[in-house]
Amino acid sequence: MHRRLIVPSALAASLLLAIPASAADYVPGAPGIGDSYYPASGNGGYDVSHYDLRLKYQPATDLLEGTATILATTTQNLSRFNLDLGLRASEVRVDGRLAKATATGAHELEIVPAVPLPKGKQITVVVRYAGKPSEFKVDGWSAWHRTPDGGVAAQEPDSAAWWFPSNDHPRDKATFDVSVSVPDGTQAVSNGVLQSQSSRLGWTRFNWRSNKPQATYLATLAVGKFDITTDRTANGLPVLNAYSKDLGDNAGAARASIERTAEVAEWLEGVFGPYPFNALGGYVPNVTSGYALETQTRPFYSPRQFANGANVSVVVHELAHQWYGDSVSVHDWKDIWVNEGFARYSQWLWSEKEGEGTAQELADYVYATRTAEDPFWTVKPGDPGPDNQFHIAVYDRGALALQALRNEIGDEDFFAVLKGWPQRFAHGNARVADFVRYAEEVSGKPLAALFDTWLYQPAKPAAGPSPVGASLARAAAAEPVQPKSWKKIAATNTIHEHEDHEHEDH
Repeated sequence: MHRRLIVPSALAASLLLAIPASAADYVPGAPGIGDSYYPASGNGGYDVSHYDLRLKYQPATDLLEGTATILATTTQNLSRFNLDLGLRASEVRVDGRLAKATATGAHELEIVPAVPLPKGKQITVVVRYAGKPSEFKVDGWSAWHRTPDGGVAAQEPDSAAWWFPSNDHPRDKATFDVSVSVPDGTQAVSNGVLQSQSSRLGWTRFNWRSNKPQATYLATLAVGKFDITTDRTANGLPVLNAYSKDLGDNAGAARASIERTAEVAEWLEGVFGPYPFNALGGYVPNVTSGYALETQTRPFYSPRQFANGANVSVVVHELAHQWYGDSVSVHDWKDIWVNEGFARYSQWLWSEKEGEGTAQELADYVYATRTAEDPFWTVKPGDPGPDNQFHIAVYDRGALALQALRNEIGDEDFFAVLKGWPQRFAHGNARVADFVRYAEEVSGKPLAALFDTWLYQPAKPAAGPSPVGASLARAAAAEPVQPKSWKKIAATNTIHEHEDHEHEDH
């Protein structure tokens, strides 16, 4: 009797394994990845490992034609899934078979594969698409810059949808191969290492590779006529900087700043640990914007950053992001402090190194010059809200929090935290709460109250981030002393202005 019960059970189990799940077991992937600020950003149901982008761009007409091959793994039984794309898709294939694709919403591409996709399946999605990026706008806003000799994709929190289909959220990072064909005499600049270039029939193709996980908004494309400089660091990393040929009076200051990239990165390695990527550099296209952006391995700088002369401080800020923001990326956009507070504090540390004002003096100056009634203190860097995501308080009050931490746990533990954090979460994602726990782990001190005061309370803290004696001495001064580096640092406050983009959910 016992044996008779076993055999049918085993047979039933084998039959269950052989019978595919019913159609009811397959459901659509979510149209958003679940971000608290931007619910429609990204998509659910799959995880991308690699983007292979083969593009052709015509500067004269702004026409971009592309074939994107996306390697991904399903994270659920999928009946359909979305990609983020603003240009028109003409054909989509999933695992070689034609799929139904429908454009919906502001930039959603709904894809129904020929057969449902089981959880854990490695899939290949090929999208053929074309369009003029400058004609695609979301709520009147664009991440694409037209220039006199080409175009540039660089924005935050979104830019990918203007030039390639993706799962457009930092939580889904991937490696990239970007191959771009442009008319002879024009260059195409992207992330990582230039693997090769070749010319044929009036067109030149540039092949770029970014071999470490990269968030989609950190992928960049710049097409135009550039003066390009190349070098190698002492450790052998390739350095490539590109300057538009028509920067006018800003050309010299831009070069005088960005040509110090390798020097700055070497110094930052002493603060944050080994540089996390395979290339260094920066680029300055002829755009009218005023911001800069930490596009991975090759930050984007607007010419206006150098209108008052060289400013190495902005280079420090964007390169610091390679550790804080690029290698360790936000899990949710509300965690923006783990990007911006640290990049701003790196500028304070550079000032300290250059003898132009210590981080403590800069912290005291910020604290003293912002009255308790200043709306600055109502912004919570630990969760500023989508409308205040790039508010100056996220930067300056965010850096104040780090100075308060430094004074609380001492330099030895503080700098151990700054170095250890990018190693603990390398090439991944993290939350503000993760940093609080990590700082407590390293220092052995309870720090929740300190971070609550500086990151979450909508009021000016009763005492500044100074040791008590120094704080009282500075408070007694009639006029706070402005550190020598202050104007240089303040000149970079536009680095993440987003051209009146209101950051609507999209």
